[in-house]
Amino acid sequence: MEETRENRKPVVEIKELYKSYGSNKVLDGFNLNLYEGENLVVMGKSGSGKSVMIKCLIGLEQPDSGTINIMGQDISKLSREQLDELRTEIGFLFQGSALYDSMSVRENLEFPLRRHTKKFGVIKDTTPLVMEALQNVGLANAIDLMPNELSGGMKRRVALARTLILQPKVILYDEPTTGLDPITSKEIILLMQTIQHKYKTSSLIITHDVDCARVISNRMILLVEGINYAEGTFEELKAIKDEKVQAFFK
Repeated sequence: MEETRENRKPVVEIKELYKSYGSNKVLDGFNLNLYEGENLVVMGKSGSGKSVMIKCLIGLEQPDSGTINIMGQDISKLSREQLDELRTEIGFLFQGSALYDSMSVRENLEFPLRRHTKKFGVIKDTTPLVMEALQNVGLANAIDLMPNELSGGMKRRVALARTLILQPKVILYDEPTTGLDPITSKEIILLMQTIQHKYKTSSLIITHDVDCARVISNRMILLVEGINYAEGTFEELKAIKDEKVQAFFK
């Protein structure tokens, strides 16, 4: 019998997450399950708490209450060293790509390998791993370029290669198509799909791009007023006759 999502354990589980800044309540009991091998899209308006949720998820922010489990581990109970080790299993594609301007493409990809030696050991020759990661995103010929020599789409691809080089089990995408032209956006979406199929990654995608959500999502969550307001496939949500839900599809 084929395993259904309902009887699988989630690789990421957020329960009753609350986070406020003074009187500003950002997350008000938010819940989320990300299952193995799926692309889960979270959509929300600016200021709805998407970025705060992601920061809590990777331990950059502490929630007021609630639990976050990643691959069966409650991150609030992990030591700094244990959290750093867990982060090697989580890839993060930042909205602005976040490449180091003073480093070449090769050096940007070598950086996580040299930082996280516990996962792979000390690698004397990083070139094969760097080349493989760049080939996965179609940029093997950019290995010796500097970030200022890359287009916006190329920077996003290099950042994705840097994310992939540690072979993460979970990838977090923060607005992966923001700032890109429509053609480049489609290329990035196709690349995300290819990576999911090749590496069987579980991906959490934060976006306000409806076209991106339609193409990439296996399932969606709408974050409204700090809660998981609606959840389902793109077509299921689009069919809901609710003003707050329909606002995402206009």
